[in-house]
Amino acid sequence: MDIFLQQLVNGLTIGSMFALIALGYTMVYGVMKLINFAHGDLVAASAFVGLMIYTNVLGGSISLFSVIAVFLLTAVVIAIVGVLLERIAYRPLRSAPRLSAVVSALGASMVIQNGIMLLWGPQMRIFPDLLPQVYWEVGGVIISLIQVIIMLLSFILMTGLYFFIEKTKMGTAIRASSIDQDAARLMGINVDNIIVLIFIIGTSLGAVGGIFVGLYYRGITFNMGWQYGLYAFVAAIMGGIGNIPGAMIGGMLLGLFNAFIAGYVSSTWFYLYSPHCHPYCPTNRYSG
Repeated sequence: MDIFLQQLVNGLTIGSMFALIALGYTMVYGVMKLINFAHGDLVAASAFVGLMIYTNVLGGSISLFSVIAVFLLTAVVIAIVGVLLERIAYRPLRSAPRLSAVVSALGASMVIQNGIMLLWGPQMRIFPDLLPQVYWEVGGVIISLIQVIIMLLSFILMTGLYFFIEKTKMGTAIRASSIDQDAARLMGINVDNIIVLIFIIGTSLGAVGGIFVGLYYRGITFNMGWQYGLYAFVAAIMGGIGNIPGAMIGGMLLGLFNAFIAGYVSSTWFYLYSPHCHPYCPTNRYSG
């Protein structure tokens, strides 16, 4: 039972990260019917941008202000990159055959990945401890402060996104654009602005997920984006791509699946989605 509960906590933590990243895929596909293959690399870039902001801009100081500033500034930077990506790689190809946009997305993915390598090098970087290393043992289950923050903040962001899409005027415009862009334009909706908005929201959520990856696994590499992108893509497919609540549920289910496989079959399964994780990361400590 201890192993089950421990892996349940681990799975919900990992699933929260998968879900945040998957939302970027599902939002873009819902409106543009395009798989943004560069999304995973933007997630990887966010970890490096967060590292740079913490060390070079904030001077490596550990405080609540530093933590909030890293999250906010990283989200802003990655959102800007996401908007530029849409303008340069996707907007000129909206009326082109679908394959052209897919090739452009793959090309953008390679550009971002190699850009990370050129800027920060090919070697693994260790993400700093922005949060104190606090652990609690509850009934034989070890829970860290980082896990609590990841699950809590992910839940808040996902819930906020759901209510934004379902209950606001702008959310209604997003849903209308996802159903029929031409009809949405006839109703006075600026579809171009809607597409920019979903890139801002999707990449910002992915940026938060990327910082969570750095905080949780500590080791970050320039090519880790394709793996997290792949798992997030699978999560989006599991939940029905284009379905925002489905992406959340799909991410959670995929995280639980990986955690329970690691706990009951083999801990080496964790390395399928975290080969860059160093020996002292939380996954290796708690995988049983």
